[in-house]
Amino acid sequence: MRFDAAIARLEDALSRELPGADAQAMLAPVPRRAWPPGFHPSKVRHAAGLLLVFPRDDRAHIVLTVRAGTLGRHSGQVSLPGGVVEPGEALEHAALREAHEEVALEPGAVRVLGALTPIDIPVSGFRLHPILAAADQRPLLAPSDGEVARILEVPVEDLLDGQYLRTTERVRDGYALTVPAFHVAGEEIWGATAMVLSEFLVLLGWRGRPAQ
Repeated sequence: MRFDAAIARLEDALSRELPGADAQAMLAPVPRRAWPPGFHPSKVRHAAGLLLVFPRDDRAHIVLTVRAGTLGRHSGQVSLPGGVVEPGEALEHAALREAHEEVALEPGAVRVLGALTPIDIPVSGFRLHPILAAADQRPLLAPSDGEVARILEVPVEDLLDGQYLRTTERVRDGYALTVPAFHVAGEEIWGATAMVLSEFLVLLGWRGRPAQ
């Protein structure tokens, strides 16, 4: 998909109501984890992640990271650059700050397009706020020591292509899960990250394809 066409579609889609939870659910693990009984909403921790779209050879790409192997339960997983929102901090600022810290993205080189639908992640107690942004040129990035093992530059057209979407069965924390995931760039993209990408792809016209 050409970068300029992708940005035009995204800007048009963001001017209307977001597809939200229905779009996210297409790539959600089954069964979906819920907040534990008695959990109070005031205990939710807020995080912001940056979904950056940029051109590479005029084709739309996105930036993802492979988390370092020393970061607890989410070690080695693919995620958006992002992290905890500081008290009083705007979500957009938090996403840009974290992207600068994790992959050395210069905030002045990008423009924020809008926010996607937040996703609750009960397993870690977070509510993730995805912030969609664009860079007119391929950014110069570098992984943060200790946080990011690898930076991925994923073509959007690969995500739109059903051949890279597969379903696997796994057991996590004693739960048997059916997990839809993208298999691109030598990595598996699943869970909250895949759910964010699902809504993003729906904005681009994706209708979902049966996972292999």
